[in-house]
Amino acid sequence: MFKLNLLLLSALVITSCSMQGNNQAANLELVSNYVKAVENMDYEAMGNYLDDTYMGVGPSVGDSINKDQAIETWQFNIENVYESIKYDRNRNIAVTITEGENQGDWVSNWAELSINYKENAGSVNIFANTLYQIKNGKIVKSYTIYNEADALRQLGFIFMNPNEF
Repeated sequence: MFKLNLLLLSALVITSCSMQGNNQAANLELVSNYVKAVENMDYEAMGNYLDDTYMGVGPSVGDSINKDQAIETWQFNIENVYESIKYDRNRNIAVTITEGENQGDWVSNWAELSINYKENAGSVNIFANTLYQIKNGKIVKSYTIYNEADALRQLGFIFMNPNEF
């Protein structure tokens, strides 16, 4: 009986690990495909990877956007702002968080982004990290972090302390 229980427990652990590995591989592919859609500036494809309950947060404190707003923003930026977006040195890692309020499957994407703006408005290179939460083959949440001030500085903006005037 002990051997049978040990065998069943081993089979359960192996099955669980292989299922998690399958989820992680599928999640990595999902984020890879989403990144390709961004690089291709295909906002309709981007929307296909987002769940209807999607919520995006960042890069600034208080920034948040739902699926419809995300697609609308991408469409506006692609048609009016961005000439091209390229993910250089792009790396993804899949993790599963097993406890707490952020339980679930996540993919962290680190990249150096090269962004060119339309009408010779300039270009920027930024390091960005986006964390994607995945459920049922869709992105349900994302947190994006990058240095907005650095991007603006690269575009020629000058920051001044108003207390020095």
